[in-house]
Amino acid sequence: MALARRNNQPENRDQTRINNNIRITPIRVVSETGEQLGVIPTEEALERAREAGLDLVEVAPNERPPVCRIMDYGKYKYDKNKKTNRHQTHTKTKEIRLRPKTGDEDIRTKIRRAEKFLEHKDKVQVSVLFRGREMAHIEEGRKVMEQVIELLSEHGKVETTPQQHGRRMICMIAPK
Repeated sequence: MALARRNNQPENRDQTRINNNIRITPIRVVSETGEQLGVIPTEEALERAREAGLDLVEVAPNERPPVCRIMDYGKYKYDKNKKTNRHQTHTKTKEIRLRPKTGDEDIRTKIRRAEKFLEHKDKVQVSVLFRGREMAHIEEGRKVMEQVIELLSEHGKVETTPQQHGRRMICMIAPK
């Protein structure tokens, strides 16, 4: 039985050409200081890069002639990777559970905890749980939910309005 190849998946490798992989000649060269060296043959550009102890990196391959820069490729790749990873933030969802008969001081304690979550850029899911006869008094749970939303309004914004899901009322609050 033959194994199927996975040719339909894109490659994640860097497609930037450096040093001897640049085969087209002539090329437009920019020095390590940012100075324009003009359009010169590839071999001459490689020689200048070697003299400086750096790499010749193709930065604009679609231009005619292609633009190459003399630079430290390792540092360039590191900085590029650092920029792409900086924008990834992992938001967690934390939950605060309440009941319609939860006391005021207990609610304030839960709210202080939720404020800490929001300061750490985590989302907070506020849940009001109903049991037994409490289902007949959903308005009590809604009052508790509105109180929590009002107290957390300066630390976060309501992402989803309070919704009833069976025996629980749920609301999501995202950090500002």
